[in-house]
Parts: sequence; structure tokens; C-alpha cells
Amino acid sequence: MRIRTDDEVYRVDAVWLGPPKATFPWRARYVAWLIGIPAFFVVLGIERWAGWSFGFFSTAWAFVATIVITRLLTAKISHERPLGTVVAMAGRELNTPRERTTGTGGAVSASRVRMRAERPLPKHRRRRQYQHHGHQPGGVQGTPRARRGHSAARAGR
Repeated sequence: MRIRTDDEVYRVDAVWLGPPKATFPWRARYVAWLIGIPAFFVVLGIERWAGWSFGFFSTAWAFVATIVITRLLTAKISHERPLGTVVAMAGRELNTPRERTTGTGGAVSASRVRMRAERPLPKHRRRRQYQHHGHQPGGVQGTPRARRGHSAARAGR
């Protein structure tokens, strides 16, 4: 058993064939005219902005570009998805908040690395240097600074 739907009623396009007794040789929906005429003026404006002079060939190319743009846009429009819905959907797509792809923090940069003017001495030579300069071996001034552990060094990375 086959159940017929009422989709055929909605598939009838509102088509303007032209003025009475002088119809166009092509079929164009009202929505195509609504999109095509402003698109033609936008394409002409872009041509003038790009520096193309107004002439036969520039207008012909604008007409061809308008037909391509109109056909691409009207392919998305139907009785189930009218022009207002497509425009609202495009506006929401452009204005919706996006996920941030850049993270906070990140890798260590070289600007945070401290540099010394002189090269550090090996551990065994540091002890001798403090002893040669007259410091007490057990005193507070003569002891070298303690090194950070591996876990603290990794946390700073």
C-alpha cells in the first residue's frame, strides 16, 4: 500500500515568467529575482572597486557571476527552507560564540629565562673558589646555594 503525501502542493514554485504577452524564455522563481538583482549590483560594485572600467565585457562577466551566485544560493532555498530561515541561520552561524583554540599558559618562552654574564663553575671548583677568597668553609657566606630538586625544576617548566 502506498501513502501519498501532500508534498506536490508545496513543490509548486512561485515563478515569474515575465510581463504579460512578453514572457521570458526561462523560468525564475521570485526568490531568485530577490537574490539576483541585489547580487548583480554588489558584483558591479566589486568590479568598480577592483578598478575595472564600466563596459560591455565587464557587465557581461558581472551578469555571469550573478547567475552563478544566484544559482548557488537558491539551491539551498526550498519550500521547506525559505529565504528568511536561511538568512537567519547564516546570521546565527556568523555570530555564535566559538571555542577558543588557543590555550592559556603554554610553553616557556626564552624571555623568562635568567642569564648570567659569567659562566657557572663546576661544583668542585666552586668550593675551592670560596676557600681562596678568605671565606670560612662552614660560614653562611661561603656555602654555595642549594640546587633545586628535579620535581621543582619540572614544575617550573
